Amino acid sequence: MSIKKRSISLGGHATSISIEDAFWESLKEIAERKNKTIPKLVFDIDENRITQTPVPNLSSAIRLYVLKFYKEHAE
Repeated sequence: MSIKKRSISLGGHATSISIEDAFWESLKEIAERKNKTIPKLVFDIDENRITQTPVPNLSSAIRLYVLKFYKEHAE
């Protein structure tokens, strides 16, 4: 499983995230289910990471968000 660096614009600011293809594909699927763009979903994840969750970086926050989403929907 390869990790790719991807550029994304969050709130008008460019940033990059390094994330595995499987997580990126899952993030795209979740965004579609929620009728959000990937940048909007990532922005929301980042806001939550900053204000509520002690996650050290955005890439980790995305992985944890994807995991939590699928765990909640598996129950």
